[in-house]
Order: sequence, then C-alpha cells, then structure tokens
Amino acid sequence: MAETSVETKLVHKAPKRERRAWYFYDFGNSAYAAVVLLAVYVSYFKDTVVGQGAEGTRLWGIAVGIAMLVTVITTPILGAIADFTGKKKLFLLVYTSIVVIFTAMLFFVTKGNIFIGMLFFILAEIGYRDSQVFYDALLPDIAYPEEMGIVSGNGWAIGSAGGIACLVVVLVAILLVPADVLAGWLSVPIEQLPPNLVVRLSFVFTALFFALSSIPLFLRLKERTEPQKLPAGENYLSIAFKRLGETFRSVKNYKNFIRFVISFLIFNDGIIMVLNFAAIIGLVLYGLEQQALLIFMIIVQVTSVAGAWLMGIVADRMGGKRSLLISLFMMIITVAALYVFKSEVGFYLIGASAGFALTGVQSVSRMMVAQLAPEGKAAEFYGFFSIAGRTSSFIGPTIFGLVAAWATNRYIAQGQAALPAEQNGLYVALLTVVAFLIIGTILFTVLVKDPLRKHRIENRAARKAAKTPLS
Repeated sequence: MAETSVETKLVHKAPKRERRAWYFYDFGNSAYAAVVLLAVYVSYFKDTVVGQGAEGTRLWGIAVGIAMLVTVITTPILGAIADFTGKKKLFLLVYTSIVVIFTAMLFFVTKGNIFIGMLFFILAEIGYRDSQVFYDALLPDIAYPEEMGIVSGNGWAIGSAGGIACLVVVLVAILLVPADVLAGWLSVPIEQLPPNLVVRLSFVFTALFFALSSIPLFLRLKERTEPQKLPAGENYLSIAFKRLGETFRSVKNYKNFIRFVISFLIFNDGIIMVLNFAAIIGLVLYGLEQQALLIFMIIVQVTSVAGAWLMGIVADRMGGKRSLLISLFMMIITVAALYVFKSEVGFYLIGASAGFALTGVQSVSRMMVAQLAPEGKAAEFYGFFSIAGRTSSFIGPTIFGLVAAWATNRYIAQGQAALPAEQNGLYVALLTVVAFLIIGTILFTVLVKDPLRKHRIENRAARKAAKTPLS
C-alpha cells in the first residue's frame, strides 16, 4: 500500500508532459552552451574579433569572470524572492529572454569589435547562468528525492542531444554553404558579402533554437511552491535578505550541504576551466580549424548524453557520492591525458572522455543539491549552490587566462616563437585545472556524506515494516 500511494502521489504531482517540458528546456539551453561557450563563438572571438595570440585567451577569461561575478551577487537574493513569491518560472522567463536576445546580438560582433563582443557575451552569459538557477530549482516540483538522480540525468542527456542537434546544423551550414553560394542566394557580389556571415548567423539560429525549446516549460510545467503573503511594512528585497539571514543562521543544521558546497567550489573550478577553454586548447595545442572544432564538440556532446544518462542510473543505485567520485576521477585522468596525446585523434578521444565525465559531475551535483535542500527552500539553496558554481566560474577562468598569458610572455621573453610560447603557456595553465580537481575531490571524499543513503535506509525499513505481520 505504501508503494502504491507514493506512486499515485507522484503521478499527480508531476505528469509526464511536465517532465518532458522540463527536459526540453535543457534541450535548448545546451545549444547555447555548445555553440557560444564551447565551439563557435569562443574561437571566433579569439581568432577573428581579437586576433592571434594570447590576448584573446586573457580577454575571454576576463569576460567569463565578469559575468560570473554578477551572477554570484544576484542569484542568492533572487532565489530567495522566487521561493517567497512562488514565481520561479517568472524569473526563469526573464533570464531566458536575456540570454536569447544577447545571443542573437552576437551577430553584430565583427573583427575588432572587442568591446561589444565582450559586452554582448557577458550579458548573454549572465542570462544563461542565472536562468539555470531557477530551472534547477524546479527539479523538486517534478521528482521525489529518491528519483532525482535519473530525472536530473535525463535532463542532462536530453540537453546534450540538443547541443548535438544545434552543432550539426551549424557544422553543415559552415561546410556546405561557402561564400560564393551564399552570395548567390543573397544576390550580392561576393566581395560585398559581410565577413564570416555563416558563423555570425549561427548565433541567431542558436537564439531561436533556445527560445523555441523553452516554450513547453512555460506553457505546461505547473509551479507548486505556494506563494507567501507579504507582511506589513516589508518589501520583497527586505524579505529576501531576512530569508538569507535565516539560512545563514541555521547553517549548522545543513552541515553536509555546506561541506558539499565547499568541495564543489574547488573541483568545479577545474570543470568550468575545461569547458570555457576547450576550444582555445583545440585551436592552440592541436591546430584545429572551425570545422574540426565543431566535430570535436559534437563528440563531446554525444558522450555527454551517455554520461548523464548512465551516471543518473548509477547515482540512484549506488548513491550520489560514489557516482560523483567516479566522474571526478575520470575527469582528472582526462585532463592529464592532454600532456600525453598530441595528435588530433588523441584530442578527439580526450573530448569523448571529458564529455562523459563532466556531465556526470554536473548532473549528480545538481541532484545532490535537490536532496540536501530543505522543503520550501529549493530555489534559495540552489542560489547558494550557484554562489559556489559562479564563484568558481569567476575565479577559475580568470586564473587560467592570466596564468596562460603570464607564462606565454615569459616563454617569449626567453626567446621562444609566439606559437610554441602560447602552447607552453597553456600547458602551464592546465596545471591549475589538475590542482583544483584533485583538491576538490579529496575534500569531497573526506567531508561529504551521501544524502541518498538516508533515503535508501528509510525505504528499506518501510518495506520491511510493511511486510512484518501485526502481533
């Protein structure tokens, strides 16, 4: 009877169409990550907008850092307001609109437009990162704690499929629509064709892809958080700071969550650095052109589907801690392999391994936050989780970019040519990635308890009690 009632309640709580809508949003926002962060815009910004050399790497790190710093400041406050008002979807809509609009605006970034190239990207990145907080905070509305691993994993897997779909369309356009063909379609002389038009149009396509994929969530998913009445003499901002203060004061009751956040803060530095600089690593260390980078990112996305799906199953069966450790160990080995494999094929193999591992880390981490958060404070706790992640995003890329530029300049001063110096500078910067991954993994191993263990013990006890005959 107990199992039947839980299932009935779950079906009433989260119809399948709502879960599909939640998944489909991930299908769209992963297209932004794949095209803007991982493959197309990052390489376009470094090689075309800024030009050759380590300066593009440095400025990219600064742009990512600024966006993450803004997110660190805003998301905890907005998360508390969203929980109080029961309007997580409204905040999600606002930030989704921001990322869609400024992703499309990247079309207007051309060679030498460094300021607007950084500005539009920073605004798009703020929208993308902040929207993830409210999207993740909807997970408790569609899944119980014991099934969040598989639901979160499904979201990552379907999201990775969206990244693949968008990248394939962009790759086909770049390969099959050369400048002379495009000039013929537009009925303009080829010399009057705007430079890099297909690449720039890919940003508009990505924005539309994201916007259309987000529509089912806003139409179908029902937000179940009950809005609270605003007390006399209070406003939403004062309420937000009071709720945050209450959470800080009661932090002693959530020690496992705080330990997880601390370890996540460190190992997530390594993950974010790999994500934000993968294309630059491919460009500089392996000499990949735009088409080869797109193929590389498609490989990453394909293995991401497998990683998210499989690690979601492992998390539900073995617990979040064990599954997260598996992914972290795999990520450390993958980054170390960059020092060993020097061929293009080797880089593709590294990308396949990284795709599997990094989505396992991110999917299981999202699941663990949902399980560690007390009822009614999901968005608020995801806001605090966002502080860790966004602080990592601020610190990690900034350190990587500065270290790479510093090391490159030192090698040039020692007489090395520009390209070998930039390559050696990246190898030095990669040591910071390895360091963050190892330190974060050690802290996670020692400090954090698996939140699923309690649920499994309680479920086993309940099933045992149900089978015990009354005396």
